[in-house]
Amino acid sequence: MTILTTKTKTDILPEIIHLRHQFHQHPELSNQEFETTNRIKDILSSWGIPVVPTELTTGLLAEIKGGQPGPTIALRADIDALPVDEQTDLPFRSANAGVMHACGHDIHFSSLLGAANLLNQQKADLAGDIRLLFQPAEEAGHGGDQVLEKHVLDGVAAIVGFHNNPNLPVGQIALQAGPLMAGCYRFLVTVHGAGSHGARPEKGHDPIVAAAAIISQLQTIVSRSSNPFDAVVVSVTKVSAGKTWNVLPDKATFEGTVRTFSDEVTDLVKERFYAIVNNVAAAYDETAAIDWSVGAYPIHNDQRITQIVAQGLKEPVVKPELTMTGEDFATFEAQIPGTFAFIGSNGAPDAADLHDPHFVGKDATISAGIDYFVQSAKSLLANLH
Repeated sequence: MTILTTKTKTDILPEIIHLRHQFHQHPELSNQEFETTNRIKDILSSWGIPVVPTELTTGLLAEIKGGQPGPTIALRADIDALPVDEQTDLPFRSANAGVMHACGHDIHFSSLLGAANLLNQQKADLAGDIRLLFQPAEEAGHGGDQVLEKHVLDGVAAIVGFHNNPNLPVGQIALQAGPLMAGCYRFLVTVHGAGSHGARPEKGHDPIVAAAAIISQLQTIVSRSSNPFDAVVVSVTKVSAGKTWNVLPDKATFEGTVRTFSDEVTDLVKERFYAIVNNVAAAYDETAAIDWSVGAYPIHNDQRITQIVAQGLKEPVVKPELTMTGEDFATFEAQIPGTFAFIGSNGAPDAADLHDPHFVGKDATISAGIDYFVQSAKSLLANLH
């Protein structure tokens, strides 16, 4: 498919939506987005937009060089899907069993494709360069870390992204400086005791009782250790112990997630978490091993970049509702000034949320996504000199 350089957004939108349908039908999981990557490369190449060589296994970087000197900025969209079995009635529903764009990433990178086409037509008038990042492995696999470790964004002065939000009316933009999405942290705790016959518990050290006590006490982190004005979640989501009904096991495990909006609160929660786990385990004459890992850091939008982007948008911006869900974009914001927005993708009262097998992100979202990327890029290039 080749789109002539004289076409407007109205002209190209049907083709971009058609591409979105194709991508939606053929989703790929994190770090497995080989066909998606190749298809995006072919589309960009057909438009005369060069793909920049990187060491990324999946995902890609393209670049539009402006006709005048200026800063380098990046526009980012994620390309991976989820291990979800789609249960919608869409005519372009997933053809890959057990895999679905249930988070709407197909909307994100289709919007970026549309923006790339339009910006490439105007490159002679642009004062600076635009890098187009089609990021792999946002859902799992730390794709943001891969991008930074392989120096894909070296020299970038600002970065912009968005996530569709089915709870907002289609096309509505929610944006603010500061916090937007929570940091996501995973924990896995193994309580080591001593097994015994179920009828002789005094012969062992029951890790199930210890784990239960620990789980109960972890809830005091929110109720008694954190400031009531700081949003914090500590959720134990999986518990496992034992193999049969009449034997006390020698270990028990539980895992779950912590969500916070600042590094300071995260440090407090982590400190209390370790203290409670180790001390309660010791009170039962047992030990515990803790595996704490980062899924995503909190999204915290840069004040200046957010202001420049917001002022350049032609549609009104509303104040976003903070969410405890996490996003890999925060990895970039830790090193590059950036901003991240929500764009409404459904808005129906009964709309399924993200990661739901019934999730439907409406095609009309793409038009707003294209505008967001194009207007953000132009505003940043004009104001970052």
